[in-house]
Amino acid sequence: MRVKFGGEWVADSEDIVLLHEPGRYPVAYFPLDAVRPEALEAVGRTTQHRDLGETTWFAVREGERRAERAAWQFTGLPEYATELKGRVAFAWRAMDAFYEENERILGHAADPYHRIDIRNTSRLLEVRSGGQLVARSTSPVVLYESGFAPRWYVPREDIQEEYLTPIEGQTFCPYKGLASYYDIEDAPRAAWSYRDAYEEVGRVSDLVSFEPDKVEVYIDGEQLSLEPGQRVIPHGIDRGLGADEVLSR
Repeated sequence: MRVKFGGEWVADSEDIVLLHEPGRYPVAYFPLDAVRPEALEAVGRTTQHRDLGETTWFAVREGERRAERAAWQFTGLPEYATELKGRVAFAWRAMDAFYEENERILGHAADPYHRIDIRNTSRLLEVRSGGQLVARSTSPVVLYESGFAPRWYVPREDIQEEYLTPIEGQTFCPYKGLASYYDIEDAPRAAWSYRDAYEEVGRVSDLVSFEPDKVEVYIDGEQLSLEPGQRVIPHGIDRGLGADEVLSR
């Protein structure tokens, strides 16, 4: 894995440790000897991590570029976390880019435990809003994704598209691509579609999924409800899930 900042590689290592914390995305930690020494500048700031102890923060510099609080190291690790000793992590949105080999990583460090499975089904899916039938399909596609409830995607030929009003703004999923959104009557952002999904999940490309807490979604006559684990936190120091990073490539 490599990290680019100011047009230069500031970290480059085959010896990466991924930290998985509950409710967070994985974070890559680099050995200090894999980081350009002149790239890190101590700023005299420390914080306390609930489980991993004292945290020392650094600015990252390269030429005329400088990013505040752009890297950190756990300097008071408990015995059970010594794997992170002598390692540093970089704030995702403060860096120019992260790479695995020659492929740029988008959004956050790749999670080797994250899985997506897509299945065709012949179950009856219906979507209603205000008593109106928005969609009816006997060939929806169900997407199972680690940490999320199943999501049902509907072919466009089975949708009354006059009920879908495209809106501005997209979100980004590192595993599926850019999502576009639709209002349905008075329900904002009640549906979305990966118009050009990544090849790995191409079976849902340009299909539409519906939010069961904003419109009525039925599978074989049983109404779905929003289940725990359906939401993601879009921003944080360890990730960048806005569309800007993708659109600016």
